[in-house]
Amino acid sequence: MKPFLKVLIAAAALGASVGAFAQTKLKWAHVYETSEPYHTQSVWAAEEIKKRSNGKFDIQVFPASSLGKETDINQGMLLGTVDMIISGPSFAARSYPRLGIAYYPFIFRDGDHLLAYSRSEVFKEIVDGFRTKTGIQITAYTYYGARHTTSQKEFKDCAGMKGLKIRVPDVPAYRATPEACGANPTPIAFAEVYLALQNGTVDAQENPLTTIEAKKFYEVQKHIMLTGHIVDGLTTQIAPHVWNTLSDAEKKMFTEVTQEAASRATAMIKKREAELVDEFRKKGLGIHEVNRQSFVDAVLKAKPVESMGFDKKDYDRIVSIK
Repeated sequence: MKPFLKVLIAAAALGASVGAFAQTKLKWAHVYETSEPYHTQSVWAAEEIKKRSNGKFDIQVFPASSLGKETDINQGMLLGTVDMIISGPSFAARSYPRLGIAYYPFIFRDGDHLLAYSRSEVFKEIVDGFRTKTGIQITAYTYYGARHTTSQKEFKDCAGMKGLKIRVPDVPAYRATPEACGANPTPIAFAEVYLALQNGTVDAQENPLTTIEAKKFYEVQKHIMLTGHIVDGLTTQIAPHVWNTLSDAEKKMFTEVTQEAASRATAMIKKREAELVDEFRKKGLGIHEVNRQSFVDAVLKAKPVESMGFDKKDYDRIVSIK
């Protein structure tokens, strides 16, 4: 065989080999800052997946809404412009409402209950239903934080909220608790909440302790009631155009790595929440436990599960998880 033919054959063989092991580049998007655990652990997971796949998957993480707002990146999963996301299940619930039950007030006792739910049969059913409807696979659940109430006055139970002017997002699940307790929920743009609290437009607001710290609401509020009325979480999702091309071994690997990342981020958030209780006390704020059952009873009576479009059987199964 002539030398130049040998070179051509060798080049063709090399090309075929490179093609067979072509690197798959993926875009992983979220709306959180680079300092937050959701980002740092996503970067860790991307590097871990690359390592475990011997370089086959090269994942770039796009933080801080750099590929769009949360609505945009959720839509991008089906448009093919985004391959993976971390996002609150309330956005996924727009296409599969059953997922939204995680936002029903007091359905979770605490972060550990939410995490137990993420490992439960009922959640597996919901995940399977979401995948059947959209093709999107949820692989992991990260604890985001329990939403607590700050106010100029202290209260210990649902009745104590009566007449309270409280800022909440203009979403039924967030309005449910204050409405059930006779408070006056007032939608105000998030960027304007500090000023509204400072000038007395509203008396109170509700958010996780980490947000209360970041937005300095503690400067213009005297008390924090540990209502924990909504325990929030984020889901890691993989787009159908990616998930459906993975082998069973690759699906297992993506799931294991993203779950480990979620576990690491969750531990960081829980640690910071615990630290903030003491830090806020040192700043002179009153930190108060509440009679949670008084809130639960009021919500179930005034805003029953079915009235918000959810299945009572799902609710009963979730609240019974230990």
